[in-house]
Amino acid sequence: MKNKIANTILAAVASVTGFACAQTAPQNSELVTKWKDRSMYTIKTTTLEGAPVDLSQYQGKVVLVVNVASRCGFTGQYAGLQKLYDTYKDKGFVVLGIPSNDFGGQEPGSEKEIKEFCTTKYAVTFPMLSKEQTKAGSGQSEIYEFLGTRMGKLPGWNFSKYLVNKEGQPVAFYASTVAPDDKALAKAIEQALGMTSSAPPQQKPADGSAAK
Repeated sequence: MKNKIANTILAAVASVTGFACAQTAPQNSELVTKWKDRSMYTIKTTTLEGAPVDLSQYQGKVVLVVNVASRCGFTGQYAGLQKLYDTYKDKGFVVLGIPSNDFGGQEPGSEKEIKEFCTTKYAVTFPMLSKEQTKAGSGQSEIYEFLGTRMGKLPGWNFSKYLVNKEGQPVAFYASTVAPDDKALAKAIEQALGMTSSAPPQQKPADGSAAK
């Protein structure tokens, strides 16, 4: 109970102070060159169960990438993410949860424990990948290296979100404080899915090139 109260307070403080906003991703010629002609769907990783997974299976779908944690003030967003997935999955939308212990040590458990927590407490059915490092530097997930290089932003806290289009390019970043039921997020998803006539407003990539 004390941990829950503490995390709720932390979430409130983050909302007020901006602590939950993005961190600036490092930009250098090596990273820009590495990812210049690639998409997120060229990356291979592993599932929460440890099985190999090729992200090319999501080619042609719109993906919301979220760095999740089990003991965070924002953990309740799992319910909203599941609802979002249920609403749009038949239209080509996927939520991709990536556990991370980078912020506040709020995802300390094993991947087996994370899986049990997600399924029993929030009935999560959207894909979950293995625990990864979002922060820049040695050990950083290739997924976050790619997203950070493209957008110039990295998560500043748990439950940050990247909206990735059908071509595997990120088009928007949302801080932890943007809830899954946020109307602007839903609108952006629908636009990326082609459910509306206008294209989603794309945030300019850090290297100055147009998002593919």
